[in-house]
Amino acid sequence: MSGYHKRDLDPFPMHKIQRVDRPTTKILDDQVQRFDEREHGFHRAMRGDYGQVAKNEFFRFTWKHPISAALVEMEGNFVNIVDGPVAARSSLTPDDPAILSRHMKETAYFLRADAVGICKLPPYAVYSHNMAGEPTDLDHPYAIAVLVDQDSRTAEASTGHDYISNSMSFVAYTATSFISCILANYIRKLGYRARAHHQSNHQVVFPPILLWAGLGEMSRINGCVLHPFMGPRFKAAVVTTDMPLVPDKPIDFGLQDFCAKCKKCARECPSQSLSYDNKIMHNGYEAYAGDVRKCTTQRVANKKGSSCGTCITVCPWTKPYTPFHRGINWMMRHSGLARSIAIRGDDLLGYGKGDPKKRWWFDVEIDTGQGSAPV
Repeated sequence: MSGYHKRDLDPFPMHKIQRVDRPTTKILDDQVQRFDEREHGFHRAMRGDYGQVAKNEFFRFTWKHPISAALVEMEGNFVNIVDGPVAARSSLTPDDPAILSRHMKETAYFLRADAVGICKLPPYAVYSHNMAGEPTDLDHPYAIAVLVDQDSRTAEASTGHDYISNSMSFVAYTATSFISCILANYIRKLGYRARAHHQSNHQVVFPPILLWAGLGEMSRINGCVLHPFMGPRFKAAVVTTDMPLVPDKPIDFGLQDFCAKCKKCARECPSQSLSYDNKIMHNGYEAYAGDVRKCTTQRVANKKGSSCGTCITVCPWTKPYTPFHRGINWMMRHSGLARSIAIRGDDLLGYGKGDPKKRWWFDVEIDTGQGSAPV
């Protein structure tokens, strides 16, 4: 293994991204209060905080499109297999954190992850309470974060708020659930404690883990981390463990300058829930202030689609990994002027609109028959 280089491991050239000591988002570690899982936007919609329509639609918005419904059913199989018994540790397993870290990444990529990062688990990334109102107790020192692409080909065809939108989320949610549960189980079989945290059963908040694990920077999109090559077009899961690991360092690819200038996600958001203003400090974080109620209501009560990911679709960093876009990506990462030009060029070239010629799914609701005819 000593002959490997980092560029041999990652599907994307992450070895070319600048590494920094702290995330580019300002975080006052001692001022960040732990978050109650019951206060997420979807959970608040479910209990009626955002009105009766949002409450009613919450229980059908992921099920009304047939692909989404099939994915949700599959993802549900991973809910109760996030933890389990720990085997006796074998003397044949190396205890070198560097070797174990590389091996965990290799394993995650073998399981079809698109990006993997490791960090020390920030205490404030652990929920204060779970959905049952019980205090959350998690003492694992390390976190392994895995990302899965939501599919660039479908992203080119989608408007972001059509019937395939929720399926794009859940195809990645299901894959990250699969990867994280198997990875955690594998770690336990090696003799270390490990718990998977995925969309349907998690005890941690993902964004700070992704920042510290060097998988992206915080963006203008509400609480969303952007990867330098996938943009926001991914979903994440995390495995926490007491296996000794070597943390990655955070990254800086110029996104703070870019998001300050761009504002395309805010402009194109159907609910106008994203901020046009500068960042503010909130709960120890410097971030853009979005309207969670508007965003959540748009996603659960979308009458012309299933959920919404328009901000993901229109983001200039959401591009297929082609030679042309790799070249533009390089310039955006290295030049403030190039970032300004790319923002204008993205609009001029018509990106983020959704190409109907590339649409392959049926726009139909399985419980009402609403939607447009198949093409």
